[in-house]
Amino acid sequence: MAASSNRIMLGPLVAAIDQGTSSTRFLVFNAKTAELLSHHQVEIKQSFPKEGWVEEDPKEILQSVYECMDRTCEKLTQLNIDISNIKAIGVTNQRETTLVWDKETGEPLYNAIVWLDLRTQSTVERLINKTPGRNKNHLKVRTGLPISTYFSAVKLRWLMDNVEKVHEAVLSHRAMFGTVDSWLIWCLTGGKKGGVHCTDVTNASRTMLFNIHTMDWDPELCKYFDIPMEILPKVRSSSEIYGLMVSKSGPLTGVPISGCLGDQSAALVGQMCFKDGQAKNTYDFVLLICLFSSYPVVSDHGLLTTVAYKLGRDKPACYALEGSVAIAGAVVRWLKDNLGIIQTSTELEELAADVGTSYGCYFVPAFSGLYAPYWEPSARGIICGLTQFTNRSHLAFAALEAVCFQTREILDAMNQDSGIHLSQLQVDGGMTSNRLLMQLQADILCIPVVKPSMPETTALGAAMAAGAAEGVSVWSLNPEDLTEVTSEKFEPQINPEESELRYARWKKAVQRAMNWETTEPVNNGNGETSIFSSVPLGFYILGSMFMLIGAKYIAGQCESE
Repeated sequence: MAASSNRIMLGPLVAAIDQGTSSTRFLVFNAKTAELLSHHQVEIKQSFPKEGWVEEDPKEILQSVYECMDRTCEKLTQLNIDISNIKAIGVTNQRETTLVWDKETGEPLYNAIVWLDLRTQSTVERLINKTPGRNKNHLKVRTGLPISTYFSAVKLRWLMDNVEKVHEAVLSHRAMFGTVDSWLIWCLTGGKKGGVHCTDVTNASRTMLFNIHTMDWDPELCKYFDIPMEILPKVRSSSEIYGLMVSKSGPLTGVPISGCLGDQSAALVGQMCFKDGQAKNTYDFVLLICLFSSYPVVSDHGLLTTVAYKLGRDKPACYALEGSVAIAGAVVRWLKDNLGIIQTSTELEELAADVGTSYGCYFVPAFSGLYAPYWEPSARGIICGLTQFTNRSHLAFAALEAVCFQTREILDAMNQDSGIHLSQLQVDGGMTSNRLLMQLQADILCIPVVKPSMPETTALGAAMAAGAAEGVSVWSLNPEDLTEVTSEKFEPQINPEESELRYARWKKAVQRAMNWETTEPVNNGNGETSIFSSVPLGFYILGSMFMLIGAKYIAGQCESE
């Protein structure tokens, strides 16, 4: 931190709200040096009303933002940094998470349905079944997305069908829909007293209601999902003034909110991915890889085409080819909370380092199905290759390897779709502090992994977009003006043959995890599920019955003799 005598010369500051799946943060950066000056973080509770359901309280999310802003401003004051130098605020958020609220009362009409929630699986299957050829990619030409539980449209459809308050509010024209960014911007700019109902192109592109070519809501898509367009937020660019902070924001009242990006898009900006073929991977609650492109690349290998950003009203839209894995950092939480194998994430690295191998153990953490490149919701988690020698250290190593193998699968698909073979992978996210994981990743990819020394690239990207907005202009995005980010590089340390062998075994384990769960059991005609609906199971049961009868008969014959 700069000495107190230098703090007066810090110049303009830009803040970022980083609202993620498990926590909310408020961070303040120096617009000239990209230095992080202060921040505060608050954890967010998740609720699980039923198996596969994941919800969060919209009011708790909003309150966490206010708390983070207040605490950060207090820290800045203690550091003798003038809060009035904060010239703009950017918002970055967990994408796809779906909210509906009443525009007259300002009250949420239901909890936020989180992106990884699986309650809409039957809705998805019904939608796929009515497409020509039962094709889950039927809407991909417009949206870049497969029909999946992951995206907002099916969550919104579920709310309209199953929550009476939402249904009534839609009919009476009081309902507002939005992802987390829309909810926060609406509340922070006035709420029911004139709040701005908007979203940006990156968040809109994750709803399945947005046309990535026209860059606006698509009437035919809205008709397909039977969603009235009047409840949708106005789509804006990722870098422009949306509105001003209202009085409840304390010392930040009147500061413009001028940047908005979904978290992965914000990380692309923070990693300064402005050229075709640059890629970054975020290791966090979700594992997500983005390959930047100046034009939309349609994937034939299970990846998504999404909007990377549009940095200004009159600026062109840029795109990304994206692969997402629903469980990444959550593997650590599962090992800690569910199995009790570790107490802290640091312990995971220590355990894995003790053995330096999985000893043939492979862990496919498909807790919510498999996402890219498979998009197979019926898959479930599996641990295989166990022997009597396997212990918790081997399982810890297998968990880290799983993250790396999933990255390899997505990069292979990206190479096939784009024809671009990466020379290195830029990384960010909470799990990058695990040095063993970074080295394993380089080994399994057989290319260097580059980690920036300043890990807060998602928040930095939102701040950059906010500071660069027209009417703010305190942060230049011209390549020659951007501050060079210092980084650490991890080089591959194993031969490619060993890497390929381990990867091939991983692929075998993934196949074992497939088709584990289905929402459509076969009935026996009376509305009941029959044990004979499975032919192999039927033969097994019948065979067992005949063997028991035969054994009983033989035993009786022996007794009679």
